[in-house]
Amino acid sequence: VQLQASGGGLVQAGGSLRLSCAASERTLTRFFMAWFRQAPGKEREFVARIYWLNTSTYYADAAKGRFTISGDNAKNTLYLQMNSLKAEDTAVYYCAAGSVLSTDEGRYLYWGQGTQVTVSS
Repeated sequence: VQLQASGGGLVQAGGSLRLSCAASERTLTRFFMAWFRQAPGKEREFVARIYWLNTSTYYADAAKGRFTISGDNAKNTLYLQMNSLKAEDTAVYYCAAGSVLSTDEGRYLYWGQGTQVTVSS
């Protein structure tokens, strides 16, 4: 399984971005999919996850109400819509696929290369 994250960039506070994660095969229905992020000088942290079979989603507190995780199974692509961005959302964002429902990065087997999101205040 290969994951390719894209869509990052520079945006002003209050703006929006949509991140994409293209998978090399029919990954979305086989795995639990998630987004993590790592800010400079900090550990990587969970952002959101989705389980395709029952379409359930779960968000970190920092993402609730502002971010939406979704995907297109036909396109093998996972998305993260980010609205009302704040300077503290600045980080490298990673998509991941795992076989266990978890917010622990150690449970995820496959990772994208990361895409930089920078929010200017």
